[in-house]
Amino acid sequence: MTGVPAPPPPPLSGPRESMDYDVVIVGGGPAGMAAAIRIKQIDAGLSVAVLEKGSEPGAHTLSGAVMDPRAIDELLPDWRALGAPLNQPVTRDEFLFLGKQRAMRTPGFLVPQCFRNEGNYVVRLGLLVKWLAAHAESLGVEIFAGFAATEILYDPQGRVVGVATGNVGVDRNGEPTAPFQPGVELRGKYTIFAEGARGQLGRQLIARFGLDAGRDAASYAIGLKELWEVGPSRAEPGLVVHTAGWPMDRETFGGGFLYHLDGHQLALGFVVGLDYRNPWLSPFEEFQRWKTHPAIRRHLDGGTRIGYGARAINNGLPQSLPRTVFPGGALVGCEAGYLNAARIKGSHAAIKTGMLAAEAACAALHAGRSGDELVDYPRAFEGSWLHTELHRSRNFKLWFKKGSLAGTLMTGVEQWLMPKLGIAAPLWTLHNTRPDHASLRPASQCEPIAYPKPDGVRSFDRPSSVYLSNTHHAEDQPVHLTLRDAAVPVDVNLRVYAGPESRYCPAGVYEFLQNDKGEDRLQINAQNCIHCKTCDIKDPTQNIVWIAPEGGDGPTYASM
Repeated sequence: MTGVPAPPPPPLSGPRESMDYDVVIVGGGPAGMAAAIRIKQIDAGLSVAVLEKGSEPGAHTLSGAVMDPRAIDELLPDWRALGAPLNQPVTRDEFLFLGKQRAMRTPGFLVPQCFRNEGNYVVRLGLLVKWLAAHAESLGVEIFAGFAATEILYDPQGRVVGVATGNVGVDRNGEPTAPFQPGVELRGKYTIFAEGARGQLGRQLIARFGLDAGRDAASYAIGLKELWEVGPSRAEPGLVVHTAGWPMDRETFGGGFLYHLDGHQLALGFVVGLDYRNPWLSPFEEFQRWKTHPAIRRHLDGGTRIGYGARAINNGLPQSLPRTVFPGGALVGCEAGYLNAARIKGSHAAIKTGMLAAEAACAALHAGRSGDELVDYPRAFEGSWLHTELHRSRNFKLWFKKGSLAGTLMTGVEQWLMPKLGIAAPLWTLHNTRPDHASLRPASQCEPIAYPKPDGVRSFDRPSSVYLSNTHHAEDQPVHLTLRDAAVPVDVNLRVYAGPESRYCPAGVYEFLQNDKGEDRLQINAQNCIHCKTCDIKDPTQNIVWIAPEGGDGPTYASM
C-alpha cells in the first residue's frame, strides 16, 4: 500500500536449506551426465543429483564436434533406438595445409590415423547433452539447471561432503535485494566434479589437495566456433575438414576445423594454443581472417552465420593430469584434463571417465564406504582403452612448442610412421614445465599484428558475435570477473604487455579506457562474458579470477 515502507532485505548469512544424496555431480556436460546415468544403471536405488549452472542442460556446452561413439556405445548400447541425436556420420576427411592464398591437400595415405574419422559422427554436442539429461531424468536422476555451485563443503576432517549453490538476488555491491534467496547445500557421500576445463571448484580442489604435485604444467587452448546455414549447393553432409598453417606463424600452435552437419548447416572454428608468445595476437581476429582464405570461403559463400561461441580447451597431456581423487570426491572429463588433442576430441573421454568414476562410487557405496578416496577410479582408467589412446598421443601438443615444422614432422613420425612400423606408442615422453600464462613476451619485443576490418559477410566483430551467443547476465549482481589487485592491469599488463586481455578475450569483456584526467583504467564488461575462462588461464600476472555468476546466466549454446 502507498506509504508503507518495503520490508528490509534478508541478511546474507544464516542457515541454508540442505539436501542429502548418495552422489552429487557438479556440472551437467557429457562427463557429468554419463556419471549420473551409469550410477542409476548399476543401482537404481541410489540417489543422484546433478547441478548445472547453465539455464538448461547443454546451454554451456560448446564443442566442434566430431564424436567418437566408442564411449556412448558402452554407456548406452541402444542409443540409436533411443533416438540419440548422432544424426550425421562422417563421410569424408580432408586435411589442408594453408598458405596465404593456396591450400595443399594431404593425400589420404599420408593422413595420420588421429585425423581419420571413419565411423565417427558430426554432432551438436549441446543437443546431445540435452538428450542425455532427459535420459538421466527418466532413470530418476534429479537435475537442477540454472544453479551454480560456488562453494565446496568440507567436514571437520577436511573431506569433501558436497557443494553449495550461490546466493541469488545480491546486488553489485554485495547487498541482498528483495528477491534474495540463499544458496542451497547439496551434500553427498561422494561428489563428482565435472565442470569442464578450468573449473572454478576443480581449481580450488587441485590447490587444496595438491593434486598437481609432481605433474607437468597444464596446457590449454582457446577454441572459437561459429554455426552457419548454407545453401543446398554448398552443403556436403559429413565432410570433415581440418587445416594447419596460415594464419598462424611458425611459433604459434593453432588450426581450423570445418564440419558439415545435416540440415544444410556447418560448424567451423579455430583453435589457438594459449602458450602463444606475441601479446599482440588476437585469437578472435585470427579466426575471422582464417575464414577469408579461398579454401574456407568457398564453403561459406551465400551462407548466413547463426551462432557463435568460445571455450577454453584442455590439451589433454597425460603428463599433466592431476591426481583425480581426493577424500570424498573425484574429477572427471575436461575438469581433470581428459582430451585427445591429436584427435581433437574430448567428448568420448568425458563420457568414459564419468562412467569409470560412477562405477568406483557405486562399488564404494555398496561396500558401506563414504568420504574416502575412490582409488578404483584412477586404477580403472590406467587399464582402459582411453589411457592407451591418450598415452599414444601424449607428445602431440608438446612437439608444436618447438615450432610448427618440428610439430608437423614429429606428428608424422609418431602418429603415421611408427604405427606402420608396428610401434603402438612413442618410446619417449616430452614434458611441459611452463604454464601458458608465463609464455607472453613483452610487447616491445614483438611485432604488432594489423588485422583487417571485418566485412560483415564472412568476418565479423565481437559485439555482433556475442549477440549470437545468446549471452545474458543480470546487470545488478556482483562482477564475476575479479581482480586480485586492481592496479596490476594498468601497471603491469598494459605497460609491459600492451593490455593483452583486450585481445585474448573473444567477447570484448576487457577494455582499456582513459578517465577525465587522461589516466588509463581497465573496464570490465562482465555482461559480455561467454564463460570461456581464457582470462583465468592466459592473464600473465594471474590477477584475473573467474567465478560463476548467478545460476542460469551466461551463453546459451544448446543448438550449437
